[in-house]
Amino acid sequence: MRGKKETIKTEIKTKTETAAGKRAAASGKTAAPVKRVRKQAAKAVKKEPDNSGVSLRKTPARTGTSRSKKAKAAQNLKIFPIGGLNEIGKNLTALQYMDEILIIDCGMSFPNVGMYGIDVVIPDFTYLVENAAKILGVVVTHGHEDHIGAIPYLLKRINAPVYGTRITLGLIENKLREHGIVADLKPIQAGDTIELGSFKVETVRTTHSVADAICLYISTPAASLFHTGDFKIDYTPIDGEPIDLKKFAEIGDRGVDIMLADSTNALRPGFTKSEQHVAEALDGIFGKAKGRIIIATFSSNVNRVQKIIDLTHKYGRHFAVSGRSMENVVALAQELGYLKVPAGCYASLEDMHSLPDSKIVIITTGSQGEPMSALARMANDAHRSVKLRKGDMVILSSTPVPGNERSVSDVVNRLYDKGVEVIHNEIADIHVSGHACREELKLVHSLIHPHFFMPVHGESRHLVEHGKLAVTLGMPKENVFILRNGDQLSVDHEKAVKFEQVVSAEDVLVDGLGVGDVGNVVLHDRELLSTSGLLVAAAVIDRAAGELVSGPEIVTRGFIYVKEHEDMVLELADQAGSAIQERLTAGITDFTEIKNHMRDRLRHYIYEHTGRSPMILPIVLDA
Repeated sequence: MRGKKETIKTEIKTKTETAAGKRAAASGKTAAPVKRVRKQAAKAVKKEPDNSGVSLRKTPARTGTSRSKKAKAAQNLKIFPIGGLNEIGKNLTALQYMDEILIIDCGMSFPNVGMYGIDVVIPDFTYLVENAAKILGVVVTHGHEDHIGAIPYLLKRINAPVYGTRITLGLIENKLREHGIVADLKPIQAGDTIELGSFKVETVRTTHSVADAICLYISTPAASLFHTGDFKIDYTPIDGEPIDLKKFAEIGDRGVDIMLADSTNALRPGFTKSEQHVAEALDGIFGKAKGRIIIATFSSNVNRVQKIIDLTHKYGRHFAVSGRSMENVVALAQELGYLKVPAGCYASLEDMHSLPDSKIVIITTGSQGEPMSALARMANDAHRSVKLRKGDMVILSSTPVPGNERSVSDVVNRLYDKGVEVIHNEIADIHVSGHACREELKLVHSLIHPHFFMPVHGESRHLVEHGKLAVTLGMPKENVFILRNGDQLSVDHEKAVKFEQVVSAEDVLVDGLGVGDVGNVVLHDRELLSTSGLLVAAAVIDRAAGELVSGPEIVTRGFIYVKEHEDMVLELADQAGSAIQERLTAGITDFTEIKNHMRDRLRHYIYEHTGRSPMILPIVLDA
């Protein structure tokens, strides 16, 4: 391994320095000996002959140019981020060694405000489909949507086994069942080692806002890689299974060529609070509540659901669940043993009607303000079983995911309008992040002390700031690589080289049953319809006689209210008819030419008289 190789060749890593590095790692600081090791190792590498003719300090990657195809074919580890960079969500990374490909995670993201009618966004599988025969499997770090949500769409295109912990695979299986897919799901657990071709994958226990999250140490003949997945350092998790920092340190001592690390909270100082902090805050709230408690949280946060159930039992209440995803996850977590429900604590929503309000807790979906979620339906008086009333307490145990702030705010305001007591993160500490803040990131960097570093899982600002953080810990700036989706980073024990836009990594939009059939043109039309409305002008002509036979008829949607603008509608019909007749009189009977002339005449008239630009759809038929 590289660590051993450097010890023999450069004689720079003494036992005293190693011990100092371990002590520094335990304290979260980078010791001077560790810095010297890194710097001397970098110097030693530069002295080695570079057969590619590329310097570490000035690679083609830094200038945005590409090297020859021969360089790309070298025996190194290629890293292809296909999703998850410069964005929140849609995480997918492909690793390739020779003719073998290993996929890490396969997630989705939610559409932004300009993606009208789009359900979800998934990664571009073009490269993976083209190289399907090389794919050894998919290893999943944890069960959040942004890491598993696109797996059904991938497995419709390729056939590959999926590796994950039990609850992660359970969540994936629920999704596959909805799509009618049967897949090869292979359970693993933290501490396991699996060999897939030339890839040796060791799984390490970590802590996150979903149970059984893991990170990965992956060895190949060319290079070793450590992938943190999404994580935070929680010393007191609800399930009593803290992050395995001892294993982190052991892996760091073995030697890591490159680390890929979660950057979501790279801008936040300090440490992320423990889940126990939320438990204590909720305990105080439950103790004061007099009426019904309706609490919304992420269904995948099984540990928080467990704490809510524990508090329900502690205060002599009964709980019910509402929302399809919450019902599915609670049933799955119980079946797999991740949730412990005290006898007699659970009651159905129907049973709640026979209980006094002081004995009721309802755990629900809707913490992100989703329009069709159970909480949103309660706020709109549209829920079949739960009608909110004064005396109820509604708790939103979450913070809005970027992009959902407006939806959450709308739901909160409707809850206030109903006169219920609303408790959210701006009022009480009832949510903590599942991602590491800067001091935790420093600790992991100090324990792993990789040769190269590639920030992942974050927007541009997160990736850049995480890269800067690594430099403050002593990593040479040229050893930090900021990539975009579709780039390639080729790594071996001695060097790393970046190539730009090697594979296709466009957003693929899912609209109903359609996958990828909605593009920018359609989205532009939808935006125009949503902002300016539609006007249809339909007419029938006799091309042989060169006459207008019928119409034009004017129909509008979202442009003007016809009953209040009858004069304008008549004028629009006259304008369209005049445009048609002009072309027919000139002997022009081509439908496209007539329709374009109609559109131009109507657009000019409408803008001159209203200042608006609706979508105009001319229809011309032959008699």
